[in-house]
Amino acid sequence: MTDLKDAILDAALTHVAFDGWSEATLEAAISDTGADPAAARAAFPRGAVDLALAFHRRGDADMVARLAGEALSEMRIRDRIAHAIRVRLDLAEDDKEAVRRGATLFALPIHAADGARAVWETCDAIWTALGDPSTDINWYSKRATLSGVYSSTVLYWLGDQSPGHAATWEFLDRRIENVMQFEKLKKSMNDNPLLKPLLAGPNWLFSQVKAPARMPRPDMPGHWGASDTDK
Repeated sequence: MTDLKDAILDAALTHVAFDGWSEATLEAAISDTGADPAAARAAFPRGAVDLALAFHRRGDADMVARLAGEALSEMRIRDRIAHAIRVRLDLAEDDKEAVRRGATLFALPIHAADGARAVWETCDAIWTALGDPSTDINWYSKRATLSGVYSSTVLYWLGDQSPGHAATWEFLDRRIENVMQFEKLKKSMNDNPLLKPLLAGPNWLFSQVKAPARMPRPDMPGHWGASDTDK
């Protein structure tokens, strides 16, 4: 089934620029590969949207494979995050129009939940690849925050015509800096003796939230917070 999905996806990429992630693209890909239509439909039961998601997830898998072969543990966490996003987008450069068409598809209300889930999966893949050790609500907040940074950067990248996408990487650096400043503010509020009594209830409630089980990467610790500004 995996080989069939890959073959159809490869064939679809030659049609996406013209027909988008559509039924026409899926039908053309099935025809090009000579695949059994019933088997192809079983591989992509919801049609074009599943085809677009398969493309997105392939990009995530390629990013994880690339990051696994790099020495990132000596980098500051903000630099690791920026690097991971750059890798993800660099790998998609040859299929930029397919990404653009995917953004259009997932902007539709009927597919918005699929698009949000795809972005969350990308950000989870990034944090997992970087060895995120969080086990509490930070597991969720890191991915939610990174989802905002990643999605806005993708949209900027799609319209960027600067050499080497230099403007995109500057935009990305600014977004990450904004996050770091916000984390500093949160830390200062938690450390403020006047505010501690007011925050005790919410902090206790948040402490009860646990992350889903996953395999840790102790060799590559990752944090997203004010204490990591200089790491």
